[in-house]
Amino acid sequence: MGLFHEGQKVWVEQPDGSRRAGVYVGEAETAVWFGGPPVSYVVFPEAKEGETVPMQMIFARDDE
Repeated sequence: MGLFHEGQKVWVEQPDGSRRAGVYVGEAETAVWFGGPPVSYVVFPEAKEGETVPMQMIFARDDE
């Protein structure tokens, strides 16, 4: 069982230390198979786009 569930509101820490609101979609399991860090899929509703994000950069939002 993962740390987050599909549809959960999350914060994604940006390189400058700010946080961007997103929605957790799921784990990208194949990244670990190839020696990479664990990553997940996150959608950013305001931009209508998604991306893979390192798990250590994702935090639960308190407003859920």
